[in-house]
Amino acid sequence: MEPQVRVHRLAEQVADHIRAQIIGGELADGDPLPKAEELNRRYPVSLPTLREAMRILEAEGLVTVRRGRLGGAVVHRPSPANLGYNLGLVLAAQQAGIGDVAAALRHVEPACAALCATRQDRRRVVVPRLRELHEEYLASIDDLPAAVAVSRRFHEALVSLCGNRPLIALAGALEAVWSSHEEDWANRTEPHSVPLGKRKASGEIHGRILAHIEAGEPDAVHRLAAAHLAEAQRNPQPAGGDAIDLGRLRELMY
Repeated sequence: MEPQVRVHRLAEQVADHIRAQIIGGELADGDPLPKAEELNRRYPVSLPTLREAMRILEAEGLVTVRRGRLGGAVVHRPSPANLGYNLGLVLAAQQAGIGDVAAALRHVEPACAALCATRQDRRRVVVPRLRELHEEYLASIDDLPAAVAVSRRFHEALVSLCGNRPLIALAGALEAVWSSHEEDWANRTEPHSVPLGKRKASGEIHGRILAHIEAGEPDAVHRLAAAHLAEAQRNPQPAGGDAIDLGRLRELMY
């Protein structure tokens, strides 16, 4: 039993060091980790210990290990999508459904949108990105799946650009869960289920939210974002129940 305990502890130490490099930015998203021979030179431990370290990092979503002759490990920086998958696991264990996620978003997303309007640098950092997504939405409005995908990126940007890092992580995880659900629905449903006029109306509201953010009007942004989100969430009704699709969330992690 003693050797197995020692291998696990050594593996945790190797994983700790590589994890610190990923979080600290020394290893960027998409970077390949060195091959086993190079890792063995850096970390003088046994091959089983290195494999165990990789399993630890893979379980955390920080690397993807490809097996085989051309295999290796690729780095993944932590993201709201990673947290979204783990949140989905927790919610599934608590028997919470996608409707609970929608209700949570109706509270936190408008708060994030309002914070966007309070940023002093909003015209330089927030507004250009939201305008780019708004224009992309209008350009894709005839294609329901494409329009929904861009619309979700607009909503996700209201969170990711709010400036509060804890909110970005927590609300971003909720957005990841909801986006996986809504985009899956859009790819399965008939295009006429959301008439073109309704899509155009959503685009107009996005434009108004953008204008209020640019003008620095957080109260107006909060009211409009809350009303819009409540309306938008009526479309993607769960298929086959209210369960969170963990398989699709897993796909979105990378």
